[in-house]
Amino acid sequence: MSRILVTGSTDGLGRAAADALLSSGHEVVVHARNEQRAAALDELTDRGADLVVGDFADRDAVRRIAAELNAARPLDAVIHNAGVWSGPAVMPVNIVAPYLLTALLRAPRRLVYLSSSSHFGGRPLLTGIDWRGRSAGSYSDSKLFVTTLAAAVARLRPDVLSNAVDPGWVPTRMGGPNAPDDLELGHRTQEWLATGDDPEALTSGGYWYHRHLRRPHRAVHDEEFQDALLEALAQETGEAVA
Repeated sequence: MSRILVTGSTDGLGRAAADALLSSGHEVVVHARNEQRAAALDELTDRGADLVVGDFADRDAVRRIAAELNAARPLDAVIHNAGVWSGPAVMPVNIVAPYLLTALLRAPRRLVYLSSSSHFGGRPLLTGIDWRGRSAGSYSDSKLFVTTLAAAVARLRPDVLSNAVDPGWVPTRMGGPNAPDDLELGHRTQEWLATGDDPEALTSGGYWYHRHLRRPHRAVHDEEFQDALLEALAQETGEAVA
């Protein structure tokens, strides 16, 4: 069985993925933004899940969580699920935090990044990006960046399976109660990529929707853009992904 970190697992897709993985017998590390939110995870921790707490809008908190996890039993996989829809935390949470965890965490051989069809509306431009969240960020841009990060890691780390997943517009707190897609299908693909052993699950660099490969924004596999994004984030955070 695998040991898997699921970020942003207090509700929605992250909670559903963590619950399903625990039920399948995997070791799961759940994550909450703060102690108040962590109370929502009592049912999962009572079933054996480990817990890390920290606000992904705070880089120091991300670094602390990475150090805590590196000091524990190694992770086999990370599902980078945590995300916000709007406001100043968009860039810090949606791209800077998963970038930092990717740079700092040792050992995971499977990385799953939550993308969105909104990434097609993102702009492959890096000038003027407010990585620190002093002002509201573009959700579409952040999802283009994290989808590109997944592809870049697949290229640079051939021993790691790195993929992006579009879960669909599902009825979560972020998606709203009238979202038309299937919540169950929305989390199954990331679980499959994190733990599956059939040939398709053992591939890397894909952009997936309900276990089907789709063609992402053309910038995602542009190596020049990948390298520029990684350089910008390395300069911003002081940590390199290689």
